[in-house]
Amino acid sequence: MTATIDRPAGVLTVLRRTPTPVRCLLGGVLVNQLGAVVQTFMVLYLVFRGFSAGQAGTAIAAYSVGSVVGVLVGGELIHRIGPRGAITVAMLGSAAILAVLPLLSRPSTFGVLMIAMLLAGLATQSYRPAAAVLLSDLMPDDMRVMGFSMMRIALNIGAALSPLIAAGLILLDWNLLLWFDAATALVYAILARWLLPDLRTGRGAPGAAVQGGSGTRMVYGLLLRDRRFWFFLVSTLIGAVIYVQFNVVLPLKISAEGHSTGLYSGVLVTASIVLILCELKITASVARWPGHVAATAGTVLMAVGAASFGVSGGSAVALVACTVVFVFGTMINGPTMFAYPATFPAPVNARYISAHQATFGLGMAAGPLIGVAAWVWLGNGVWWLCGGLGLVAAWCARLGMKTPRQTP
Repeated sequence: MTATIDRPAGVLTVLRRTPTPVRCLLGGVLVNQLGAVVQTFMVLYLVFRGFSAGQAGTAIAAYSVGSVVGVLVGGELIHRIGPRGAITVAMLGSAAILAVLPLLSRPSTFGVLMIAMLLAGLATQSYRPAAAVLLSDLMPDDMRVMGFSMMRIALNIGAALSPLIAAGLILLDWNLLLWFDAATALVYAILARWLLPDLRTGRGAPGAAVQGGSGTRMVYGLLLRDRRFWFFLVSTLIGAVIYVQFNVVLPLKISAEGHSTGLYSGVLVTASIVLILCELKITASVARWPGHVAATAGTVLMAVGAASFGVSGGSAVALVACTVVFVFGTMINGPTMFAYPATFPAPVNARYISAHQATFGLGMAAGPLIGVAAWVWLGNGVWWLCGGLGLVAAWCARLGMKTPRQTP
């Protein structure tokens, strides 16, 4: 007898079949991302308010630490108040803290500002595990990867428009940056509270049973013993470190080769256009592959793209071509890898999701320090290092995501 293989739906089918609550969730993600200006503009804002560059950098570091802790906190909130409640509480907390940051942005209150930045990062990022859990629960299984691709597109559209909005607000008043960020978080909280379903089935309270045990301690014990998932997390960490070099080392390379900042802007625009126009179509095809194949192939292609920056020879055309290769790699592996933790059973998947996102956030936070240091020591050789690390990440993804063979 020949087994029937269910093929994932195409782009148009997915868009038609996307449940209304998922549309609301993605709309909230987009609105929130439109105001996400802290990591992009906070250094300039604090320098404008009289802080030194060192103080501004320290404040951003505090925000990054809060972001990593926030996704772990978000995973716990899901089990106590549900994903809808977690998004609502996270966004209300984010709105409140961002709204008062202008009052604390004075050199005389630097200590209090550091605490506020830590809490802002924690609150702002703690909604992400809940959004991933809701997306996973609401989308049909054959459309889950496509759902995560749509979320990535919502984030990318917001990230593309956010700097344009911020530029206009700065012309009026620098404080409007943070107040607009607070307003978008508040809108997301309202959308979540009134439009998203309150799903707690199979999750319940902290005492949900998991494979013969119960409670938070049992779940984290299970995660710590899951060696395959640790390989997946290592792949995520290395991949995030490589990914962030596109925003850290690449502009340094372009400047060192005598190009104007306009070329880097063109590279960023190219990456955004390719992502927005191609990701859903790419994901529709990739979703037919086994998860470990998509993750491995995409990470290898990302590694090739990163390494190719080292042999671009200072050509603007070559830099754009390398960018396209790099971005295609992230489109192949990104949705599948972000969807993977959501495939674990409901009593544990929120913790798996938060562990994955915290690891990704750690890589994004540590990546700039690693990238700048590597650039100082290795120069253009940093891209060969990224290529080699990318192959390690691909190997770890294969080990972490490939289903063990069943013994007959």
